[in-house]
Amino acid sequence: MYTLIRTSSENPDFQKLVNQLDQNLAKKNGDSNDFFAQHNKIDLIKNVVLAYDKEVVVGCGAMKSYDASSMEIKRMFVLPQMRSKGIATSILNELETWAKALKYERCIMETGAKMPEAISVYKKNGYSVTPNYEPYINISDSICFEKLLDA
Repeated sequence: MYTLIRTSSENPDFQKLVNQLDQNLAKKNGDSNDFFAQHNKIDLIKNVVLAYDKEVVVGCGAMKSYDASSMEIKRMFVLPQMRSKGIATSILNELETWAKALKYERCIMETGAKMPEAISVYKKNGYSVTPNYEPYINISDSICFEKLLDA
């Protein structure tokens, strides 16, 4: 059983996981990593969900307002040894519940074409591939998704 908490980007556990995420992405993205990194800053993110296994943080996700009706899901990460246990789905569901409570109508997200595990999680959770949105328009390594939130 995992415990989810809502917090902000000021949480040190979130910052620790994001550091690991960034190291992982730098390896996978290679030369294109600088482009993606500039759009993944975590300062001032008010909506963060952390997953804990007992007292140990094992996963995270965040969201920020993209426009008046859309929240953008950001910084989804689960420790490699904890994957395939439903943690990412739990975090995503909590972010969606929070977005609905804040009166947003949809969630959008971007992931890299080299991230098959992430793509699989998003599709499994009802996200549809959509045309790339700013700032990912014409970025061939990006795949964008959206999910309409039920009222």
